[in-house]
Amino acid sequence: MTKVGHIYLIDDDESMRISLGRMLKEVGYIVEEFSSAATFLEHSVPVAPAVILLDMQMPDVTGLDLQEKLVQLGRKTPIVFVSGQSHPHQIVASLKRGAVDFLFKPFNLEDLLKAVADALEFDRRQLKRVSKEVETKKDFATLTPREKEVCFWLVKGLLNKDIAVKLGTTDATIKVHKARVMDKMSVGSVQLLVAKYLESDLENLQNASS
Repeated sequence: MTKVGHIYLIDDDESMRISLGRMLKEVGYIVEEFSSAATFLEHSVPVAPAVILLDMQMPDVTGLDLQEKLVQLGRKTPIVFVSGQSHPHQIVASLKRGAVDFLFKPFNLEDLLKAVADALEFDRRQLKRVSKEVETKKDFATLTPREKEVCFWLVKGLLNKDIAVKLGTTDATIKVHKARVMDKMSVGSVQLLVAKYLESDLENLQNASS
């Protein structure tokens, strides 16, 4: 039975690549093997949930170089680095850029499987968060310009009567707008509206479109 998870295995050491690939396939993962960072960039297709099992020390393009390139591309697949000889500053740099784990060769299968499983779970949560954010932004896009203004001031903590003064209208009108905002944003309270608004960074989206 195939586990739910995709592994991109990138290592210039063919024997290491073959043995790791075989072990991971045997426990049920889908594994794609690449002999270099350049080959990975050219031929890999982003899927999720996934993890990049990446050798730190490779000729031409190092693991750190590839990590930096992926950050620039906005590709968020979690990375587990593997290395036989890495300097402390390389480890620190990789973790600062978002690597989820670092394994030193030789490592045992149990440590490898735990690192892979943790990275895949991280990617599942990341995927869920992104999907939720996309849905929230779609809902926000259905608001009229006035409803977006009311939404903004609700998030800022203003009462209906205060928003009415801000927008030069009546309390009753704001109540209608507020009800429509809550309905379109699929929330049952202002607290939930605030949480959705902040989690999806809707203020920046609103500023960009205004």
